[in-house]
Amino acid sequence: MSFNKQRLYKMLEFMVSFAVGVLFGDAFIHIIPEAFSHGSNQLLTSMLILAGIMMFFVTEKIMRWHHCHNPDADSHVQPIVALNLAGDGVHNFIDGLLIGASYIISIPIGIATTLAVIFHEIPQEIGDFAILVRGGLSIPKALFFNFLCALTAVAGAICSLVLGVRLAGYSQALLPVTAGGFIYLAGSDLIPEIQHRCDIKLAESLKQAVFIMLGIGVMLLLAIFSA
Repeated sequence: MSFNKQRLYKMLEFMVSFAVGVLFGDAFIHIIPEAFSHGSNQLLTSMLILAGIMMFFVTEKIMRWHHCHNPDADSHVQPIVALNLAGDGVHNFIDGLLIGASYIISIPIGIATTLAVIFHEIPQEIGDFAILVRGGLSIPKALFFNFLCALTAVAGAICSLVLGVRLAGYSQALLPVTAGGFIYLAGSDLIPEIQHRCDIKLAESLKQAVFIMLGIGVMLLLAIFSA
């Protein structure tokens, strides 16, 4: 059992490494060049990228504050589940907004952003599922509620597409914010996940670097073939 857990943790490390590359690649290869090409004011575009970083920082701070708990205390079982579902729902809704706005700009940008969101969400959803089960839900219920939370991304994408039609400049403003958010997620959330171990061997570090480069490579190939 412990052997299977070790294999799962190693797989997750490499998945997270790949997600780092995909997020950085999407931000720097697809979104930022597109944002500057559509933005008439380069200073404003730069400020919106920084605003995206700060927005995700504040959002994560709020979510972490609500998630502060003692997981071993029975009295915290239901609040843990409710807060995790609420936080995950909001997170997925924001992801949906970003995906919808990127498709308004172009199909290739939309595909790249969708892939970036999917790859960074996989490790997080596994973690959320574990929290729900530990919080007292059965496995079928945890899967069901996780699926419901995932649907908020669809709602976010629909809202974004509707707003994009009604509000001039909506997608152009949200695009650099998306880039800032992806840079924050990759640099602040995911890289520390693969850097926290002090006993990691050189071979594993090289594998992590390779998977990061693979993620960047996927985004680069998508840019080349969609040019």
